[in-house]
Amino acid sequence: MFDLTGKLAVVTGGNGGIGFGMARGLAEAGARVVIVGRNSGKSAAAVTALETGGCDAEAVDADVTREGDVAALFDSLRERHGRVDILVNNAGTTIRKMPESLALDEWKQVMDVNLTSAFLCCRAAQPLMKERGGKIINIGSMMSIFGAPYASAYGASKGGIVQYTRAIATAWAPYNIQANAVLPGWIDTELTQGARAQVPGLNERVLARTPAGRWGVPKDMAGIAVFLASEASDFVTGTAIPVDGGYSVA
Repeated sequence: MFDLTGKLAVVTGGNGGIGFGMARGLAEAGARVVIVGRNSGKSAAAVTALETGGCDAEAVDADVTREGDVAALFDSLRERHGRVDILVNNAGTTIRKMPESLALDEWKQVMDVNLTSAFLCCRAAQPLMKERGGKIINIGSMMSIFGAPYASAYGASKGGIVQYTRAIATAWAPYNIQANAVLPGWIDTELTQGARAQVPGLNERVLARTPAGRWGVPKDMAGIAVFLASEASDFVTGTAIPVDGGYSVA
């Protein structure tokens, strides 16, 4: 039920953090994983790490905020593989400022990376999925649920991810395409390490509120990725699933 052998999985921002945790999970379940990112050296290192573990992976350099790059990416996948079965939209960024201090260019940057890239990739993947079905996993955040004073653009983009996911889930259900969002909690990545450096007391507050009593790690994201990418979730669509050690219910 969870076997992904023969499937092709595309993971944007899959060269580190949550994206790499998901990419590893998908690859270990049998999928060939295509890691998409702008940092070619980091992507190559991620592919090497997967291949060293006996997994099947490749890297493609692309800026998924650019329509032309996304079109070229999926044209290349069609030519080389003839299919895309799984798409994980994980590319993300943030700019930590109070709302009144955020410049328009900064707002647009966060929206482009976090939300517009998912739109572009989903739109490009749909023609490759509609004949045999497919799985789309969009990465939201607990900021899709909660507000934070220093994350207005980030929270708006991640709230948008949830609503966009619901829209495509209903639009593409006739093609046996399931689309779901994952809402990570406080996961120990480069992004959240920056948050801990910038937000005094954040580490202590996270630990105090999280029933699991710890920060998550990227490998904690592997299981949900495999579930939502496999036939085990064929009747699950349009959902937004927290993976947060209980933070959102505490």
